[in-house]
Amino acid sequence: MEVGRVVKVSGPLVLAKEMDHARLYDVVSVSEQNLIGEIIEMRGDVASIQVYEETSMLGPGEPVTSRGEPLSVELGPGLIESMFDGIQRPLEKVRAVAGDFITRGIAVPALDRERKWEFVPTKKAGDEVIGGDILGTVQETPSIEHRILVPPKMKGKLKSITGGSYTVTEVIAVLETDKGDENLTLMHKWPVRVQRPIKQKLNPDIPMITGQRSIDTFFPVAKGGTACVPGPFGSGKTVVQHQLAKWSDVDVVVYVGCGERGNEMTDVLNEFPELKDPRTGESLMKRTVLIANTSNMPVAAREASIYTGITIAEYFRDMGYSVVMLADSSSRWAEALREMSGRLEEMPGDEGYPAYLGSRLAEFYERAGRVKTIGSDDRDGTLTAIGAVSPPGGDLSEPVTQATLRIVKVFWGLDSALAYARHFPAINWLSSYSNYVDGISAWVNANIDERYGDLRQRALSLLQEEANLNEIVRLVGYDALSERDQLKLETAKSIREDYLQQDSFHELDSYASTKKQIELLDLVMSFIDIANHALDEGVYLKKILALPVRDSIARAKYTLETEISKIADIRVQLEKDVEELIKQEVSVHA
Repeated sequence: MEVGRVVKVSGPLVLAKEMDHARLYDVVSVSEQNLIGEIIEMRGDVASIQVYEETSMLGPGEPVTSRGEPLSVELGPGLIESMFDGIQRPLEKVRAVAGDFITRGIAVPALDRERKWEFVPTKKAGDEVIGGDILGTVQETPSIEHRILVPPKMKGKLKSITGGSYTVTEVIAVLETDKGDENLTLMHKWPVRVQRPIKQKLNPDIPMITGQRSIDTFFPVAKGGTACVPGPFGSGKTVVQHQLAKWSDVDVVVYVGCGERGNEMTDVLNEFPELKDPRTGESLMKRTVLIANTSNMPVAAREASIYTGITIAEYFRDMGYSVVMLADSSSRWAEALREMSGRLEEMPGDEGYPAYLGSRLAEFYERAGRVKTIGSDDRDGTLTAIGAVSPPGGDLSEPVTQATLRIVKVFWGLDSALAYARHFPAINWLSSYSNYVDGISAWVNANIDERYGDLRQRALSLLQEEANLNEIVRLVGYDALSERDQLKLETAKSIREDYLQQDSFHELDSYASTKKQIELLDLVMSFIDIANHALDEGVYLKKILALPVRDSIARAKYTLETEISKIADIRVQLEKDVEELIKQEVSVHA
């Protein structure tokens, strides 16, 4: 085996000479401690290696050996419910071996080599198969049927395939190929920086229902779409990500804590097992994969973590599942890029970030999509990528936010002023947008409720009018406005406080189905229509605003999902009360 030698150590960056036998992106073992690293630059026989572990006490002359393969993840049963670090080391297993802190050079396989899985074949000996075909299934959790796939680049005839109880490394089938027989197991490997192949990309026009009214109604994201959640410290990015993980109508959630504080990942670990999946009644962890690369872990592994996450997400997409990948946050990932770029002495771009920041972000988000998966059967899968962005000081003009906005189709801009006013989620309705609205509006109008598109447009227009009227109020005062303009302000306030504001910790308010959202918004918008009719009949606005039924409108969001019809009853009561006011007004003038 050819061995290189360390010539320079600069934090996580190690330079090694005599490495002409290695290739770019090869995984290497550094020193006698077998530290894991990856070659990120080759100049002649000198390799620049980013080491995914602590490099203190490492010096020149230490041996470096190439493992002859790129950084890859193990894909097979055992991924669900697991928590990995940025390079797919299982943290529970590492803790059992090494204690609370990861020791250097520790090697623990990503997937349990001893656990047995019950494999049920769906193919038989003699069948012709190609990459992406389903060989059989393993019931990984009560909610996830793990479909064992033929690795993407293989094809041939099955010489044998046998059901039964297997570990992930035991042979379940033998495939006869042009290059000879290949043994197939329950798992296979895939390089994290290489996009898994697909047949065709489809138009993302089916909404990913999140149960969050400000998102689903105003700024929806499609299954297979891309979105970003930028906002300053304390504006609620992580809570929004948690809500999306809890309530999104997807089959699998891949949550990547990229450079975040350890206590936030602790919250995830404590909350998710206790939360009930609304789809199955099981624990939310039964369909979740967690990747934790906290801020005190080596910075180089942070750069790898989102690639590890998106590759695992692609794998479940290839099974035909709907997957959401949440990256919290891509700013910490970009900071890792900046640090490594600086140590490589590359020419810096804006604010010290490397010139290729935009292209790296684009490569990541491009791996999302609604696709026809490879294989001989007709199978659709979706992968939705949502990244949180943490701009320093909330400055959305900084490079990571701007590079992300050029790529993604949905922008949920979090506003510190809303957060300080305790309005959550603090998504600013004037600056946020979604480019999926047209397709999703057509889908919701056709499949759930035809009122959706019109209600959404009217509500957004009213919120925009409120912003304009508030400018006038600042100049001349509220009382200078006409009663109709005052009614607009009151209704817009109702949209903000009674509809958009949502308590993530309230059992009845944390999630709202699309049907309930439309009924609630229709109730709020009915108020301005009915009130305008009363104004036409000469009723004073103060009398309308004093109606007790307005309290019922404010509390309507706490209606049970099984009792949505009660929202329509509030509308009927509103009509009765206003008609009574009109009668009183007529009798007075009579």
